[in-house]
Amino acid sequence: MRTRTKKRAPDINLLELIPERIIASETGAEGLVTILAPRFGNRFLKRLFEPRLKRPFLKIRLDEIGSAAWQNIDGERSVGEIGGIMRERFGESIEPCYDRLALFFTHLEVSRYISYRNLEEIKGRRRNPDQ
Repeated sequence: MRTRTKKRAPDINLLELIPERIIASETGAEGLVTILAPRFGNRFLKRLFEPRLKRPFLKIRLDEIGSAAWQNIDGERSVGEIGGIMRERFGESIEPCYDRLALFFTHLEVSRYISYRNLEEIKGRRRNPDQ
């Protein structure tokens, strides 16, 4: 039996990437964000089980820092710019800022809640540094 190996992405600076939201969210009264993640990604399971469920979405509630980061994802700002905004807003309480953001954005990407708009462009620059 063959085991799957995880392919490693080339070394890319996360701070250069521009995230954009893929799924919906809602903001509560206190300004905290709730991400609405679909329960099923498979179309067959979605068609089979979704009509029987009360809610077709999982609700993922973010804390104050996660909510602020999510609200700054607009498809225009890079992760580095979002980090600067977060440092101005939260000061010392968010340190180490970029390490926390790296974990947060990596988790969002793996869970398929965000994608990076300029990922292919940056990969192309890594392959052809002369251009």
